[in-house]
Amino acid sequence: MEEQLETRELVVLEGSGVFLRGTLHKASRQDAESKTGLTERDRVGIVFLNSLSIPRASTGDSAVYWADAFAACGYPSFRFDLPGLGDTPGILATNLLDFINGGGYAAITSAKMKELVERFDLSGVVIVGHCAGVVTAVHAATSCKECKGLILMDPYFHLTKALRPKIRQILSEWARRSRIGGAISDIYDRMRDIRRTVQKGPLPKNANFPLLAHWKRVASTGLPILMFKAPGLKSPGMKPRLGEFDYLEYTLALAGHKGRVEVEFIEGTDHSFADRVGRVAVRQRATIWLSEFFPPLGLQKAAQEVPSLEDRAGDGKTEGSQLYAPPLRFEKGTETTTWM
Repeated sequence: MEEQLETRELVVLEGSGVFLRGTLHKASRQDAESKTGLTERDRVGIVFLNSLSIPRASTGDSAVYWADAFAACGYPSFRFDLPGLGDTPGILATNLLDFINGGGYAAITSAKMKELVERFDLSGVVIVGHCAGVVTAVHAATSCKECKGLILMDPYFHLTKALRPKIRQILSEWARRSRIGGAISDIYDRMRDIRRTVQKGPLPKNANFPLLAHWKRVASTGLPILMFKAPGLKSPGMKPRLGEFDYLEYTLALAGHKGRVEVEFIEGTDHSFADRVGRVAVRQRATIWLSEFFPPLGLQKAAQEVPSLEDRAGDGKTEGSQLYAPPLRFEKGTETTTWM
């Protein structure tokens, strides 16, 4: 316990009178680093944002696990609570999800990333967003020159409601448990698919158009972006459910020929990535990606041994500079992990 606490520190960003409370996971210092005399300035920090109203530890302390893992690889990692969330004071918007979907936290996030880089003498940050946190991360990245990369977990690009009407929840549960309900659900999906194919315009009416515009501005510049996709209900792999718009294909196209967007589908996990399969897969894949684009101090030689994008693609399909690699598969029970 004492050893774990020595590797962490509570931090407060208080510039411009706006407070953010969070936790720093201190980067491990390699022997090679002390010999080269390299400084913190050479480091890229990893910053985790809240997912909707979930505190900075995230579901099942998954963000704690990933921050510890990245810090052990040489990346100082930070978990912050945005205003009104967790330990950070503030007044929440009446409709928090609408506020986030409109980029409400983007300005404060961008300003605090600048403050963070200056205070800890970093070369930049990689912002990690999960679900609603993806919206904040993408909005902030357009005005944050300190942002050097994004890790986006199960992003969505449409306007959604935090809670579905109770009747829809009941019908959805019935459809999953009943053979008749399942058949009716399949018919409903086919009807939605027909309606979608004949509707006018390339995007659904509930698309988050401002978010897609920010995404295009960010992704088309060549900013390194790693995207994780979890299996969805009645969704075949990375493809959407029948009748739903394929936002993944659309956003990859928006990235254009300069885009450096990698998508990883993690089989056997869920939307939170908080189970053992999800935690381990995200840690392993993100560590490889970080080593390739942002080699940590003292580990440049090890980073050079990491396979290139082309080598990792294998039989995957590459379109432009966007990588479609075969999905990673991590079986449950293959690794035991413990965290605080």
